[in-house]
Amino acid sequence: MAELLLHPVLPFLIGAVLVRVLPRTLGHVVMVAAPVIALAEVLALGTDTSIGLGFLEYDLEVLRADALSRPFGVVFAMVALLAGIYGIATQSGPERSAAMVYAGAAMGVVFAGDLLTFFLFWEVKAIASTFVILARRTPLSGRAGMRYLFVHIAGGKILLAGVLVHLSQTGSLAFESFEPGLAATLILIACIINAGVPPLHAWLPDAYPQASVVGTVFLSAYTTKAAVYALARGFPGFQVLIFLGVFMALYGVMFAVLENDIRRLLAYHIISQVGFMVAAVGIGTEVAINGATAHAFAHIIYKGLLLMGVGAVLYATGRSKASALGGIANRMRAALVLYMVGAVSISGFPLFSGFVSKELIVDAASAGDLTWVVLLLKIASVGTFLSTGLKLPYAAWFGEPGIGPRGNNGAPFHVARVPTTMYVAMGAAAALNLGMGLFPGVLYDLMPFAVDYVPYRFGKVVETMQILGFTALGFWLLLARLGAKDYVTIDTDWPYRKMPTLLFGRLGRGDAGTAAPADRAPADAVLVGSAGTDPAPVRAIGPWSAPGNAVTRLFTPRDGPPPVPGTWSLGVVVLAASALLLLLSLIP
Repeated sequence: MAELLLHPVLPFLIGAVLVRVLPRTLGHVVMVAAPVIALAEVLALGTDTSIGLGFLEYDLEVLRADALSRPFGVVFAMVALLAGIYGIATQSGPERSAAMVYAGAAMGVVFAGDLLTFFLFWEVKAIASTFVILARRTPLSGRAGMRYLFVHIAGGKILLAGVLVHLSQTGSLAFESFEPGLAATLILIACIINAGVPPLHAWLPDAYPQASVVGTVFLSAYTTKAAVYALARGFPGFQVLIFLGVFMALYGVMFAVLENDIRRLLAYHIISQVGFMVAAVGIGTEVAINGATAHAFAHIIYKGLLLMGVGAVLYATGRSKASALGGIANRMRAALVLYMVGAVSISGFPLFSGFVSKELIVDAASAGDLTWVVLLLKIASVGTFLSTGLKLPYAAWFGEPGIGPRGNNGAPFHVARVPTTMYVAMGAAAALNLGMGLFPGVLYDLMPFAVDYVPYRFGKVVETMQILGFTALGFWLLLARLGAKDYVTIDTDWPYRKMPTLLFGRLGRGDAGTAAPADRAPADAVLVGSAGTDPAPVRAIGPWSAPGNAVTRLFTPRDGPPPVPGTWSLGVVVLAASALLLLLSLIP
């Protein structure tokens, strides 16, 4: 039982309390120390630790450290450290506390050996991540956070239903591979909601860009990757995941190529890259599970770096629309260089982390004679480089030479100084991406199964460079068409944004016939921010008015964050939870 003191959740939960009661300077120390201690505990647990507890008549395994959970635990602690350093200059106490609970709950998910413990941490993770989004305290983050909460609490109830069905059928709460059936189907649905599988994905690009610059880094690391872990643990070899994963990979890059908001663009690439992992879990071989785990590990680091890079741009300029940026390369050289390390990593350039992890998945598909999977994932990789490695940096840092971002009066837009701690975190993340690419054995040694794959083969390197080279050529030839466009994309979040308007009346004369969701800023909206504070989000400029109907308050731009008790989604969640508790109380 003494080994429970080594549970990697504890440093984060203790840290969540300390950052709220200690002075801000000491809070900086806690944000760095907590993940370092958690990482040391993960490494100390090894790959063969199990601690059980009795609850009623059930045997729970509250801590299980094995070969699959260990790499996820290591990278979860690493990204918490990087994000904690990145947010030293900007994070408030409440946001730090929520981020600590969020990271700790994600740790609890991957080290849970039974379904009850897994479910409890799963729900804590959903609630804590909601507070990470709400911590920005703006109108858009308030409404996006409530929609996010509604989706994830609904998914949690589906998960609980699956756990209860599994318990009634097997009499066991052990979290192992599931057999096909009703219980497995329900749990699978809950997992693919959290993984962001289209069309159940809209919560991700809706909510993540509305968090603070450091909050988005935390969000990118945990929810979807914890879902990948759960899929790898419970559903290896479920072939439906191959189709879902490939569809995710293509869907995400398609919307990323179209997207104008730089953080929303990267949010779509979370969906695309998680698609690689989901497809690998569907293949289900040892090589494929290694590939899913390795790519999750690399993705957490390079996606964090990418979001840190665009977060620095947002912090310095107050703008997140690619069409409103450009011409800042000379004023933000360091951010550009560090961002490009993440961009070439996600694009799969040799010598960087994405190449050694992504090609492991492609090799698993090739070994399984899944040629169509190989081809479609290669196409997705082209879209990845096109949008994150070419379109975004060109539009954000270069644009029309010499013009740069300008205000309404035509004067050059101010670019504030980026805090040194942001660059420290970005530099560490860049070093990790380069280190994994140069020394893939270090990454492969953490994998759940032995890896004998050799990534640096002449034919593989030449093929990859040819694909990336022709992608760059195509971008240059089609620059006029592929450059940043001043519009808002519509995704599957449109129905549930629009539904209250259709049910309870128009939001004003300007709402009739509009294609954009009511609380999504139009393309010509400009961010306004100031140095030293997290820039305010885009605010819609239009004739929408706020009717008195309580339901539509969630969807209508207002001058301040919506009060949490005043949202219809929270009421539905509370009602559903109450009904569920009543139902459970009636079960003999």
